[in-house]
Amino acid sequence: MSDISSIMSTYSEFKPIYTKLFINNEWVESGDKRTFSTINPATGEILCDVEEAGEADVDLAVEAANSAFKADSPWRTMTLSQRKEMLNKLADLICRDTNILASIDVQDNGKPYRNLLIENDRTADLFRYYAGWIDKVCGQNLPCSGSYMAYTRKEPVGVVGAIIPWNYPLIMFAMKAAPALACGNTLIVKPAEQTPLTALHLASLVLEAGFPPGVVNVLPGYGSVCGAALASHMRVDKIAFTGSTAVGKLIQQAAGKSNLKRVTLELGGKSPNIIFADAGDIHWLVKEAQSACYLNMGQTCIAASRTYVEEPIYDEFVRLSRAAALSLRVGDPTDPSTNHGPQIDKKQFDKTLKYIELGKLEGAKLQCGGAQEGNKGYFIQPTVFSDVLESMSICKDEISVRFRVSLSFTLSMRLLIEVMIRTTD
Repeated sequence: MSDISSIMSTYSEFKPIYTKLFINNEWVESGDKRTFSTINPATGEILCDVEEAGEADVDLAVEAANSAFKADSPWRTMTLSQRKEMLNKLADLICRDTNILASIDVQDNGKPYRNLLIENDRTADLFRYYAGWIDKVCGQNLPCSGSYMAYTRKEPVGVVGAIIPWNYPLIMFAMKAAPALACGNTLIVKPAEQTPLTALHLASLVLEAGFPPGVVNVLPGYGSVCGAALASHMRVDKIAFTGSTAVGKLIQQAAGKSNLKRVTLELGGKSPNIIFADAGDIHWLVKEAQSACYLNMGQTCIAASRTYVEEPIYDEFVRLSRAAALSLRVGDPTDPSTNHGPQIDKKQFDKTLKYIELGKLEGAKLQCGGAQEGNKGYFIQPTVFSDVLESMSICKDEISVRFRVSLSFTLSMRLLIEVMIRTTD
């Protein structure tokens, strides 16, 4: 689709259908009959209630995943070509349902609809990419002395627990699931409690694509219960987690205290963006710096929210950054003119406002924004701070919101090295 109006013509509000746990290719209620509400961040209103997985449900999903991983199971005995066909079919189904998935995520996550259509394409691409690797992952024959033969064989790990974040719910599902399934593992996905709905719809596509029972299981629930049970479970062989550093430490500890399961962690940060006076056209630099920070409402682990600008262009850069931030349209994510939607939930909304006040209190200069946008939902104005010091909380702490802090530096080899060191702190 070539223009915004044609993209938005595909939008229609889609009511969530799948709200139960997905275990062993069946939709089931939680063992203790508990549910939790998922909130539309654009309105602050309840979107629907979802089954909440507890420890007993984790046990059932682990049992299903282990059964699906047995040597004589349909999943383990199918040909590589059959496994490749399943992943490619899942990608096709994602493309078929792209408008449905985007509509669900608009309501559950708050991203602009047009952005979600792009993300859905990337999600399908991930499954196709890893499908292409299925018949190319192999071991080696190794030369050795004497009448011996030495070779390596690459085998699936087993049951993989995937704990995914709320900022890119569908892409993160694919980033965890596609390589795990391509290598022949079985999977238990715990989506973030803020955004469980696209993962559950994706589970319905897994079923439609013909994956055998137990290969993919989806457990919406809270990290402190469902996530913790996965991380400490003796029959889960690997945990893949994307989220905060604090929770990553807890997962690593739980994995070590249980069965020493393998762990892959993708954690947050406070990424710097270093801009030199001779880097190019300053308007282009401001545009790129804004994109690096404000993408996905600033809710990105690699958001470049610390901008170091060389002193000769610092004042002009700050002036243009303020103007660029003020030009952004914040509002209804279904509106084709909207650049930015809301923060994900009330907790993140309050955290943002707290850090804005803290930045002012610590002496940073608020150039623009710094307040709620409108009177409904979790919208915050794009915010720019200048005259920031490294000792300030808004420069040190990962906040995952759309405000940028600007710092200046002067250029010499010694100070350049110092800046490089400071930006990796």
